[in-house]
Amino acid sequence: MLSLPPPYHSLPDLLRQRLQLRRLLAAHALAAVAGHLSLPDPRPHTLLLVAYSRLARPRPAAILLLFRSSLRLSVAPTRHSLPLAVSAAASSSIQLPLALSLHAAVAVVRSLLPFPHVANALVSLYVKAGRLELALQVFEGMPMRDAVSWGTVVAGCAKTGWLEEAMGLFDRMREEGFTPDDVALATVLSCCAQLGALEKGREVHEYIKQSRPRPNVFLCTGLVDLYAKCGCLEAARDVFQACPDRNVFTWNALIVGLAMHGHGTVVLEYFDRMLSDRIQPDGVTFLGVLIGCSHAGLVGMARRLFCEMESVHNVSRELKHYGCMADLLGRAGLIEEAMDMVRNMPLEGDSYVWGGILAGCRMHQNVEAAEIAARRLLELNPDDSGVYSAMAGIYADAGRWEDVYN
Repeated sequence: MLSLPPPYHSLPDLLRQRLQLRRLLAAHALAAVAGHLSLPDPRPHTLLLVAYSRLARPRPAAILLLFRSSLRLSVAPTRHSLPLAVSAAASSSIQLPLALSLHAAVAVVRSLLPFPHVANALVSLYVKAGRLELALQVFEGMPMRDAVSWGTVVAGCAKTGWLEEAMGLFDRMREEGFTPDDVALATVLSCCAQLGALEKGREVHEYIKQSRPRPNVFLCTGLVDLYAKCGCLEAARDVFQACPDRNVFTWNALIVGLAMHGHGTVVLEYFDRMLSDRIQPDGVTFLGVLIGCSHAGLVGMARRLFCEMESVHNVSRELKHYGCMADLLGRAGLIEEAMDMVRNMPLEGDSYVWGGILAGCRMHQNVEAAEIAARRLLELNPDDSGVYSAMAGIYADAGRWEDVYN
C-alpha cells in the first residue's frame, strides 16, 4: 500500500524502481494529490516520464499525455524529458506532426539541440516517420555527434533505399574518427550486397576481422549475404563455416545465394544440414530450396518439399512459393499440373504465378494454357507489353500467323 509521499523525498526513490503499471498509476495519482505535478518544476514530471518508459510494455500514449500536461503547466522541457517524449512519438501513429512540434520546442524554445542525445532522438523520430531529409537536416546541424548519431542516419538511409548515401555516411563516420558499431557495420554490408559493391564489402570485412575476433551472428549473416549475392560462393561458404553462431537468417543467406546461382543440389545439402542442426526453416528458406530445385530440374524433390511445407514444417505457403512451383512445373513441361495447382490454391494468382506458366507454355508450345495465362496477366496489368510479345512468339511457333498479326 502506497502512502502519501512528502515533496521530493520518497517520490524519486519510488519512481526510480521498475514498477508494475498498477503501482506506477498509484504513484502517479499520489504525486498529483501531493501537488508535485502542479508546480513548474521539471523534476517530478521527468521522474514519471522515466518510470513510464521503463515499463515492461511502455505506454507511449501515457508518456505523451504526461509531457503535454507538463507543457500546459509551463514546465519547461529539459534534455532529460524531451528525448523520452520524442521516443514515445516515434511509436505513435501521428509521428510527423508530433516530430515537428517537438522539434520546434527543442530548437526554438529551449535550444536543446546541442545535447547529442536530444538531437539523436529527433533524428531517430524523423527516420521512423519516413522523413529522411529532415533527419539529415538535424544531423548535419548537430554541433557534436556520437556513434549513435552516425549509426541512426546510416541505418535510416539504408532503410529508405538511399544505399549509396548510407555508404558515403559510413565512410565519413570513419574519417571523422568514430568507431562503427555492429548495427552500422551490418547496415553497410547490406548496402554493399544490394549494390553488388564487392570491393567495398571486402574492405568492411577486413575491418571486421581486425576489430572483432568473434563477430556476432548479424555480422556473419551480412557477410554471407554479401558474398552470396555477389557470386563469391566459396567465400560465402567459408564465412558460413567460420560463424561461431548461426540463425535462420544466416542459413537463408547461403541457401538463397546458392539457389540464385544455380547450385540446386548444394542447396539441398545445406537444407538437410539446417534441419540436422534443429534450425526451424521459414518461408524464405523454402523459397530458396524451391528455386534451387527449379534450376536443377529436381521436380520430384520440389513437389515433396512443397507438400511438406505446411504438413511437416508448419510453414505457410505464400504466393511466391506457388509462383516458384508454377515456374518449375512450366519449365518441366507439366503445364496441366501447374494449371491444376493454380486452380486449387487458396490465393488469387499474381503476375509471378501466371508469368511462370506463360514462360512454360512458350517453351513447350502450349497455346491453350498460354492464352489463359496471358488473359490473367493482362487483367493484372493491362499495360504489360511483354505479354503481347510472348503471345506473338507462341502463335508464331504454332504457325498461327493470323493471331500474330492480331
